[in-house]
Amino acid sequence: MAILVIAEHNNSALAAATLNTVAAAQQIGGDIHLLVAGSGCSAVAEAAAQVAGVGKVLVADHAAYAHQLPENLAPQVAQLVQEQDGKGYSHVLAAATTTGKNVLPRVAALLDVDQISEIIKVISADTFQRPIYAGNAIATVQSSAAIKVISVRGTGFDAVATEGGSASIETITSVCDAGISRFVGEEIAKSERPELTAAKIIVSGGRGMQNGDNFQLLYSMADKLGAAVGASRAAVDAGFVPNDMQVGQTGKIVAPQLYIAVGISGAIQHLAGMKDSKVIVAINKDEEAPIFQVADYGLVADLFEAVPALGESLRA
Repeated sequence: MAILVIAEHNNSALAAATLNTVAAAQQIGGDIHLLVAGSGCSAVAEAAAQVAGVGKVLVADHAAYAHQLPENLAPQVAQLVQEQDGKGYSHVLAAATTTGKNVLPRVAALLDVDQISEIIKVISADTFQRPIYAGNAIATVQSSAAIKVISVRGTGFDAVATEGGSASIETITSVCDAGISRFVGEEIAKSERPELTAAKIIVSGGRGMQNGDNFQLLYSMADKLGAAVGASRAAVDAGFVPNDMQVGQTGKIVAPQLYIAVGISGAIQHLAGMKDSKVIVAINKDEEAPIFQVADYGLVADLFEAVPALGESLRA
C-alpha cells in the first residue's frame, strides 16, 4: 500500500501544511510518495526528499504547473494513480488549504470515488474523523472506495520533521496541460509578521475594535509578541481589515500555542477556526460573550483600556 501526498509550495519552498499532511499519511501507514508539481521547483523537491517519513519524491516540473492550476494538476494526479493499475496508491492526500480544496474534488471525480474532507484523526486505513456542524460534532467516516481521496486539516496533526529523510527523487516526464484555464495574476499581502496558519501566537480583533484604525493597538501588541494578527468575519465584513486576515470556518483554520481574542464575541463560525489553540485568552466587556466558554483565561474589560495596559506590561 502506498500513499500519494500532493505537496503545496510556491516553487521555492515547501508549505508547512504539507508537513502536517505527511503526518496524517504516516498514521494511515504505508509507503509515502510526495508529488511536487511546479515550474523551476528543484529546490522544493530537494527539501521534500529530506522530510521525515517520505520514501519517494515525484517531480513534475513544467510551466503548466507553475501556479498549480487545478485543471492541470488534477489530471496529473489521477494519471499517476491510474498508472498503478490498482496495485499502487490506496490514498491520495492534500492539505485542506485553498489549493487542496481546489484540486482534490477534481481528482475524486476523475477517479470516480467520493472525497473525505478535512480529517482531524486517523482511526484506521479506511476510517477517519472529521468535524461537522462548524466543529460542534465529530463524525467518524468509513470509506469502502478502492482509492481514498482525503483532505487533511493541518491543526489535527503535528508536523513531521523537515530533516532526517532520504527519499529518492524521480522525474515525471508526462505533462497534463488541459489548456482550458490560464493564470492571470495575483495580489499577495506582504507582512513582516508571521503567516496566520504558521504562527505560534495570534492576536485577533473583532467588531469590538470599532474601526480599522483601532487595529493599530493589536499590531503594536503583536509586534512585541512576535505574533500574527487575525480578525473575525464581522471585522472583515465591516471593512476594518482585509479578508486574508479572517479566522474562522470560512476563513483560516488556526491552532497556535497562544490565541488572544480581542473584542470578539465568539460566533460559532469563528470558534470553529481557532478553538484547537493550545491556550485561548479572551478580552471582552460582555461577560456573557460565547468566547469565554472556550477561553482558558478571560478578562471582562474595555479593550481600549486593557490592550494599552497589556502593551505597557509587555514593554516593561
